[in-house]
Amino acid sequence: MKALFLIIGAPGSGKTTDAQLIAERNSDCMVHYSTGDLLRAEIAKQSERGQLIASFTSKGELVPLEIVIDTIITAIKNAPKEVIIIDGYPRSVEQMNALDRVLKAQEEVKLKGVVEVHVSEVVARERVLGRSRGDDDNIEVFNNRMQVYLKPLESIVEFYKALEVHQQINGERSIEAIVADIEAYIKTHIKDKNGLVKN
Repeated sequence: MKALFLIIGAPGSGKTTDAQLIAERNSDCMVHYSTGDLLRAEIAKQSERGQLIASFTSKGELVPLEIVIDTIITAIKNAPKEVIIIDGYPRSVEQMNALDRVLKAQEEVKLKGVVEVHVSEVVARERVLGRSRGDDDNIEVFNNRMQVYLKPLESIVEFYKALEVHQQINGERSIEAIVADIEAYIKTHIKDKNGLVKN
């Protein structure tokens, strides 16, 4: 059975970089997917679906649920490793519930942990507006993205706490400290570095 770990956090929390570093350090048994990267890859294809995705992301709005779920489930099923790290999901209660339904309906993948990389809104704003990844990084869109993240956060955290899979990490420290904490959390939930997973 594959082990799934979700990493959530505000725009600018560093969740994608954290997940990438952990997967690179443990490439024998872990693979990382960013929902943002998966969606941007679809946009880059300039497909009909990609254009539809772009019409939402360019405004900082959520991509329709069925597109996101299909993208994530495809990535999980095709994952070449036993431990899958996905960041940037879920971003809404609907996304959370949809993933929960899909996971309950199969026995190939088990959700082992949800890591919340916590940063203040002030730190998130400074990080996002100080970098350039595209035309969506302006103040109005940032504020929209931040509200989209914060609005369902309490419900998402409560849901995963009830499942005993939630872990909050302080994202305002050095990247080395953050990555070490997340990596340690993941490793305590898998059997060994060879990818043999606890059921």
